[in-house]
Amino acid sequence: MNTDALIVTSPTGVDVELAIAGPGSRSHAFIIDWHIRILLAILWYCLAAYFQTGSLYVKPRSSAAITAIVTLPALAIYFLYHPLVELAMRGRTPGKRMAGVRLVNRLGGTPSTLALLIRNGFRIIDSLPVFYGVGLCITLFSAQRVRLGDLAAGTLLVHDGDDEVKALAQLGSLRLNSSLDAGTIALGNDLLLRWSDLQPSRRQELARDLLRRIAKATGSERNTEDLQSLRDRDLKGRLRTALSAETR
Repeated sequence: MNTDALIVTSPTGVDVELAIAGPGSRSHAFIIDWHIRILLAILWYCLAAYFQTGSLYVKPRSSAAITAIVTLPALAIYFLYHPLVELAMRGRTPGKRMAGVRLVNRLGGTPSTLALLIRNGFRIIDSLPVFYGVGLCITLFSAQRVRLGDLAAGTLLVHDGDDEVKALAQLGSLRLNSSLDAGTIALGNDLLLRWSDLQPSRRQELARDLLRRIAKATGSERNTEDLQSLRDRDLKGRLRTALSAETR
């Protein structure tokens, strides 16, 4: 098994290689997220305490209600930060974004809600005895640099932002048209992926040529009569639709 990369076969039949993040990248992301959640928890605690007691701390003789209003949400922010943010950001957190990593499942896609909850549930064990000692030790010696939570949830931490990740995400967002050959799909996906990097005239020319090719393959040549009049954004939308199963 390759311990440095996850090899995923894309819908075009082309293997996409996702570089696996090691302990250094994990630690980088965790430190950033730890600072964010501790600051949020402290901010809530101080603001809630000030509005409830007139000071920045909960007095020993404060009522149970005041203690609950101030303390429990602060604890919830600290302990529920990772599962809630990863669910909202589809396997990412601010720390992961800044460290250039993201969570994926074994197929290279976004982990399910259950997988994210299982992964975060194992943080209790991975964080033992202190500073994620168990988790970091396991990532040093395990295949594909995973911790216990990843093993249980079937997840991996990979480097984000490279062309391979973007290509896989683009392909995953298309319900591919089964009547098209792999080469056409690959060309269309590559054009959509690099759309903003190309000169408008060049990408429009490529899109029109590819749309004519797709129309010929699907027997819908009459749908290409208006291609010259389509604006840039409309051409991109037409190409995306033509590559998907939504083509009529």
